[in-house]
Amino acid sequence: MPALPPLPHQRPLLLVGHGSRDADGRQSLLDFAAAYQTLDASRPVIPCFLELTEPTILQGVETCMNQGYTDLSVLPVLLFAARHNKFDVTNELDRARQHFPQVTFHYGRHFGITPAILELWRSRLAELDKPDWNPQGIAREDTVLLFVGRGSSDPDANGDVYKLARMIWEGSGYHTVETCFIGITHPRLEEGFRRSRLYQPKRIIVLPYFLFTGVLVKKIYDIAAQQQAQFPEAEITCLPEMGLHPQLFQTMRDREIETHTGQVAMNCELCKFRLAALDTANSHGHDHEHDHGHSHGHDHSHHHPGHGQDAPDPYANPNAYHQRIWNVP
Repeated sequence: MPALPPLPHQRPLLLVGHGSRDADGRQSLLDFAAAYQTLDASRPVIPCFLELTEPTILQGVETCMNQGYTDLSVLPVLLFAARHNKFDVTNELDRARQHFPQVTFHYGRHFGITPAILELWRSRLAELDKPDWNPQGIAREDTVLLFVGRGSSDPDANGDVYKLARMIWEGSGYHTVETCFIGITHPRLEEGFRRSRLYQPKRIIVLPYFLFTGVLVKKIYDIAAQQQAQFPEAEITCLPEMGLHPQLFQTMRDREIETHTGQVAMNCELCKFRLAALDTANSHGHDHEHDHGHSHGHDHSHHHPGHGQDAPDPYANPNAYHQRIWNVP
């Protein structure tokens, strides 16, 4: 791991993970924070979660305050700028401001699409060309890459999944890339496999675009195993989630430095929350400044239908999904 560039300030870092009911998924974020802390012990790295498990964001802020800090950097450990990043984490920080008005938050941005992350996946895919993982020597031109995103209720984030999948495929030599999702949006993983088989490949490589393991990553593996048993004519190989990779730590450092230098920038033009705010402002005849890093003034409880094992999936029907996707809660 190359040395990380120095931080301009010794400001504690609050790392906000999504949260998971899966013990392995929760521990992965804690391990990530601990590993990132060991790379630079000059300031504390405090992990917390948006939902589903503890410590909460408010508890993380309390931990920083108990150590004597009132000036905090906050980074979402999230891959894309979807609802959680734009809306939910900022709302929780608003609540924290109400509890601790003396605390200043410097909110950073998600991982996004970076050269380091592209290199991470290219190196992982190169490993699959080696005999240990490809004993039959199946060529890339006989292989379909199946890129699996988490799925979001934010069209902007879903579009970024397609963009990244395309960028990984460009110049790779694979026959093609199919993009699908494990939840919320469409096409779903089963449809991704169906589309992949239309090319009659000898091999399908499943790339689960997740930072850490958890319920959904394990679901991807289970579905892949079912597909392999049902359609044995094409070999199916699953890559692991990103995990504690040096390229991720480098990108995290870049994001942390941005919070110190005031260079955090997000593309808000296609944010459905911003568009809704503009519509509201126009209808009331006043201007509304929409800032993803600061207060939104909305109350939001973290209820996500479909997370439970038996909960209905409100997005299962594609027509219903299309009717509601641009709506703002």
